[in-house]
Amino acid sequence: MGHSKTPSLVFEYVNNTDFKVLYPTLTDYDIRYYIYELLKALDYCHSHGIMHRDVKPHNIMIDHELRKLRLIDWGLAEFYHPGKEYNVRVASRYFKGPELLIDLQDYDYSLDMWSLGCMFAGMIFRKEPFFYGHDNNDQLVKIAKVVGTDELNAYLNKYQLELDPQLNALVGRNSRKPWSKFINADNQHLVSLEAIDFLDKLLRYDHQERLTAKEAMVHPYFSQVRASESCRMRGQ
Repeated sequence: MGHSKTPSLVFEYVNNTDFKVLYPTLTDYDIRYYIYELLKALDYCHSHGIMHRDVKPHNIMIDHELRKLRLIDWGLAEFYHPGKEYNVRVASRYFKGPELLIDLQDYDYSLDMWSLGCMFAGMIFRKEPFFYGHDNNDQLVKIAKVVGTDELNAYLNKYQLELDPQLNALVGRNSRKPWSKFINADNQHLVSLEAIDFLDKLLRYDHQERLTAKEAMVHPYFSQVRASESCRMRGQ
């Protein structure tokens, strides 16, 4: 090798399977396992003061044979400083939290937890992407059709924000849709009471109400994963 002045980054190799191919094959336990692994990555970066800001299936490498997960693409990641106003032009449309869509700039780590919730909903309901907006305004419309407009208005009032009249007209009036409405013959084996409870605690308009990564890791949905992990630790 010649001496090059160009810095190079060398990463471990992950034999990734495209999520569009992998996710439809995952079992209930697989989903619990990989979401738990992703929570470890998020808890690690959040506890080091970093928001990822682009959590989505494309940025999660999974080597299914080794059951290894890696969160990649830190190009939009940013250090969190309380009270700082951040750019809302981050994350990919289908995974953007409501805070980004209503221009609330002093968001925090909880943005990543909304994105995780969108991804999780897509996995358990086999509906990818779960919120399928055609542009940023339509993205908020799609969210409001599920999470409800009364709840959206309560959120806007709490943070003293207003939607511009055009977006307000698009959002209209929608009552909250129960998560059970998304269950069908194709996905029912992946949906449980714990899964729905966990999802409901992530997909909250108010970012302050969402579970943190640390809180999420102790949710009953992962009790089986935690149990087998502590068995493995003891066996080592």
